[in-house]
Amino acid sequence: MSTYAPSARQVERLAYRQRRAVRSAVIGLVSTLVVVTVVLTVLVNSPGWPRVKASFFDWDVAKASLPDILVGLWLNVRIMVVCAVFILIFGMALAIMRTLRGPVFFPMRAFATAYVDLFRGMPLLLVLLLVGFGVPGLRLQGLPSSVLFYGCVALVLTYSSYVAEVFRAGIESVHPSQLAAARGLGLSYPQTMRYVVVPQAVRRVVPPLLNDLVSLQKDSGLISILGVIDAIRAAQIAQAEYASFTPYVVAGICFVLLTIPLTRLTDRVARKQGWQGAGGVP
Repeated sequence: MSTYAPSARQVERLAYRQRRAVRSAVIGLVSTLVVVTVVLTVLVNSPGWPRVKASFFDWDVAKASLPDILVGLWLNVRIMVVCAVFILIFGMALAIMRTLRGPVFFPMRAFATAYVDLFRGMPLLLVLLLVGFGVPGLRLQGLPSSVLFYGCVALVLTYSSYVAEVFRAGIESVHPSQLAAARGLGLSYPQTMRYVVVPQAVRRVVPPLLNDLVSLQKDSGLISILGVIDAIRAAQIAQAEYASFTPYVVAGICFVLLTIPLTRLTDRVARKQGWQGAGGVP
């Protein structure tokens, strides 16, 4: 049974730190309230505020458009989850292909390098147009006809190139002595990658992978250009119906509320792993 008891000096030090923390929190809260109050006062009393309010902050339009936008947002979430699984698998495969050594693997390295260079250089919007409209226009037998499917394919093609580079950086950050030790213990190269290199690489690149997931969560809204009724498309329909930009504001707020938890998780994981400059609220 532990008999440790902090000394009087330690108790005094902890109490002092607690008082400083409370004081800092109070000062931060008061200063924030003052700044927000001043900004809102200036904004509301500005000459153009009535027109801005009518165009972007119409409460009745917001309430009317919110249900359809939430239905579309649920589609965005499902797209993000499904695409993320395939992106991680394909990205890891590309990263391993790029790190293979030996002349016999040159075609695989060349393919992975060309793929990454191609889809990292092409805008996602252009890939969506080419895949979403171009491929169905070929009318090839055996291919799906759903534009949602092709939108997901475009997202996977583009984001797997970014994730592949993240995984490759993690794999190459593992010290060569780890590989030498594993081979010295009798592990084959595939076993070394599976049990030694890849697990360490994945742990090291979790923060940038989560950042890519945040970006994917937002970019899933770009499939609206293919006619898929997601949150952005639903907001566009509501905007045309009510002649107000408020539905776009509602959709933007929904995406922000959806992204913030994942962003905070990313910052927390980054700080836990010792990444310098990780943002977020402690």
